[in-house]
Amino acid sequence: MEIQSKKAAIAPEGVYIIGTYDENGQPNAMNAAWGSQSDYGEVTFFLGQHKTTDNLKKTGAFTVAFATAQTVEISDYFGIESGHHENKIEKAGVHVHKSSHVNAPIIEEYPLTLECLVTSYDDKTGILVGQIVSEQADEAILTNGKVDYDKLQPIIFDIASMSYRVIGPVVGKAFHDGLRLKKGE
Repeated sequence: MEIQSKKAAIAPEGVYIIGTYDENGQPNAMNAAWGSQSDYGEVTFFLGQHKTTDNLKKTGAFTVAFATAQTVEISDYFGIESGHHENKIEKAGVHVHKSSHVNAPIIEEYPLTLECLVTSYDDKTGILVGQIVSEQADEAILTNGKVDYDKLQPIIFDIASMSYRVIGPVVGKAFHDGLRLKKGE
């Protein structure tokens, strides 16, 4: 059976919360699904035009928090409300403090946040590229000093069913499980 649709069901699509300050120091956050790590110290997002993009063009900085199973409600809210019309941080009841590395807010309810400087933002395409300056990770999500996805429980956006899903268990070891085939055994 063939499905005729232009809606791509590409997965995983992360659920990232982009945090910025406006020119008056007012924090804002938005939910973004179209993003990825584009180099070891770089992230790239397609954001279009939002209050967040207005802010990061002025401040040159942003944070990226990873939405989790525990933060679904506030994460979804950050995607359905406009920062042009509402103080989303206040309405969501979240707590923020200023990053010590960039001019952007860290939302304390999220256990993992990247602190980034704007490398480029293109008004025409909506593509944001950022340099990762620092990573803030809550002790509760670490195992042996590394982020543990089983503890973090990051979520992804499932566009096919318009839902959020938790990233699942480990099913293989990267750069290892294919070695038998490479060696020709």
